[in-house]
Amino acid sequence: MGHFNEELKVMTASGYPESTVKGLEALEAELDCEKEYAAELDALVERFAKKDEIALREALTQTGEIALKFGKNAYSTDLLLIVNSLPFLHEKYRAKGIPDSVFYASMDDIRCKIAECVECKGVVGTFVAGWYDGFFDMTRFAYGRFQYEVVKYDGEDFKLHCGKTLKKGGIFVNFHIPSSGIPLTDEVRLASYRAAYKHFKDRFEDGIVIFGCSSWLLYPRHREFLPENSNILRFMDDFEKIKRFDTDSFHDAWRVFGRFAELPAEKLPRDTSLRRAYADWLAAGEKTGEGFGLFAFDGENILR
Repeated sequence: MGHFNEELKVMTASGYPESTVKGLEALEAELDCEKEYAAELDALVERFAKKDEIALREALTQTGEIALKFGKNAYSTDLLLIVNSLPFLHEKYRAKGIPDSVFYASMDDIRCKIAECVECKGVVGTFVAGWYDGFFDMTRFAYGRFQYEVVKYDGEDFKLHCGKTLKKGGIFVNFHIPSSGIPLTDEVRLASYRAAYKHFKDRFEDGIVIFGCSSWLLYPRHREFLPENSNILRFMDDFEKIKRFDTDSFHDAWRVFGRFAELPAEKLPRDTSLRRAYADWLAAGEKTGEGFGLFAFDGENILR
């Protein structure tokens, strides 16, 4: 197969940092020059993405073995599996009539994951390659700022303020917040919900879609220490909170502090309002955590 495929060219031309593009080009150049390494990875891509013979989990086990065999970085080799599988995934999108715009919006997650890996691990790669199972299974799609997938609700029956009840065993549209760098403004959030509604509304008999999210961004105690003008607080206002989870350790610290996440609280960087707020909160010995919430949506607005 040829390396640095057309899908990757389109993606890197639409906002990738120059350093990331050069890093990707260097990784693909290794495949073009090291024939044995390329042959093993290409054969794995074919089994995983073209023929659907193996699941992503098994494919990633094998990328680890390939990386070890050829003395390559495991995160970078995982990334090569993903990006060289893109042409086959794109074909599947087209076969199902899914617009290219949705494909490229969904695959923009690769840019986000590379940025996280560069920041936290110092290499062009991904340290969460298993996350891509939802994309390759074609159960997770990006619409605007967020990524969405239908899941079963395993909590107790919950009646929303609008009167709609989500019953245990029912479905809702779960969504995720990639680290794209796009602020969570009212306009951005609402545009994403409206676009996702069009995709998922037929799964709900009454046309009212229930959206849900579990994230560190929804930690209820944010209201105690984040600035009043924080977009995170506005995002939290979208939801009816179901659960709050407190943790002694800030497991998502890397999302805020990147490579500095393991530093003592007093040494954490305070170069943004979010970092300052979290660093001060942690220095005071306070707990962190996450929250889970739901809201109902009618296609235009959140139902209150």
